[in-house]
Amino acid sequence: MALFSKGATKGAISPPPAKAAAAGGYTSNAAGVNMIGQYYTYQEGEARNRAISVPAISRSVNLFKSVIGTMPLRMYNERWMDGRREKVYLDPRSWLRRPDPTVPYQFLMAWTLDDLVMYGRAFWYITSRTADGYPASFTRLPAGSITTQDMVGPVWFAPSKEVFFNGGMLNPDDLVQFLSPAQGLIYSSPGAIETALKIESARNRNASSSVPAGVLRQTSGEPMTAQELGDLAAAFNQARATNQTAALNEYVEYKETSMTPDKMLLIDSANYSALEAARIANVPPYLVGVSTGSYSYQSSQQARADLYIFGVKLYAEAIAETLSMNNVLPHGTYVEFDATDYLMEGVIADQADEPVMENTQERLAN
Repeated sequence: MALFSKGATKGAISPPPAKAAAAGGYTSNAAGVNMIGQYYTYQEGEARNRAISVPAISRSVNLFKSVIGTMPLRMYNERWMDGRREKVYLDPRSWLRRPDPTVPYQFLMAWTLDDLVMYGRAFWYITSRTADGYPASFTRLPAGSITTQDMVGPVWFAPSKEVFFNGGMLNPDDLVQFLSPAQGLIYSSPGAIETALKIESARNRNASSSVPAGVLRQTSGEPMTAQELGDLAAAFNQARATNQTAALNEYVEYKETSMTPDKMLLIDSANYSALEAARIANVPPYLVGVSTGSYSYQSSQQARADLYIFGVKLYAEAIAETLSMNNVLPHGTYVEFDATDYLMEGVIADQADEPVMENTQERLAN
């Protein structure tokens, strides 16, 4: 018997919002608060932008976002019934459907997850509160614009009490700080990211010239100086890169090398780099187009379950548990992501494919 079961829906009154956030034991620097909403100052961070430029990492993060944005939040409390604990689902507070009134739910959750994956933490600023003092609306502050003086990372041990946004200090009581159980990707695997970027750069250089790489060699005549040889090589490379005509005299010859992308292992290196990116992003390799030789046919249902269990669930639990803490909801009230519809879509898709597969097999048999 399942540990939890759905109970009767009860109403949870959400008091009308108040504009000002509740004051705590800290004060906010006016410079920090005034920068909130000044989107031209927001930045995701150079390290994050370099990591997301790796195709396999970009694909992994986008897959995560496609899941988290489709799972609505629901609110519940717990009670004991017949010796076991069950969930009693409640009418949600107003912010559960759209925590930030200025952007869609899917957008906010997707970029919150992006911060958790890349930095290992994410931040929401409380923009208004209800009459009972609990948050009524939020806005996301990109982790790339946040610094904390009491923790420098790369591991975050607790919510920070010295948070600076674009140089201005914020009251931590006006923040919801999400902490990932996994270290941020840009901190945990900088070597793998740098290697992937170098491999991509090498592939780009190889693809930018229509003439194979080679060596310029002077065969006769008065020896050229190092400067003259350098200038000649630079001019020749520029002509090759732009598909223009490169001219040589009778004293200089160009000898092509026998190196090709397959001999330089650029193809194998790119595939291995993609496999490494899938590993550090916690995504099954076949979901980012990397074949490991150990996977056969995967149903849509199994692919969805793998993506959720091995990748998204880690971060979804971090978000839900943070939003269930007493600085966001009253004690004993919790929220969770509802993954039922997301997982059931895979079942429906597989059931729709079954007649097609059966008909195909029947035709082949005949």
